[in-house]
Amino acid sequence: MDDQRKVEVHKEIRSDNSMAGATFIKYAAYIIIFFGIIWFLINYILPMF
Repeated sequence: MDDQRKVEVHKEIRSDNSMAGATFIKYAAYIIIFFGIIWFLINYILPMF
């Protein structure tokens, strides 16, 4: 007798929303810091020249 088992493999692919949110917050902070430095240079350092 040829016994063969049929095994169904189910893989669930999840997108980790918390990781995406953390990445968004990190890059948003980088952008805010960058524009803060640019604003500081324009308002305080540039007028000295």
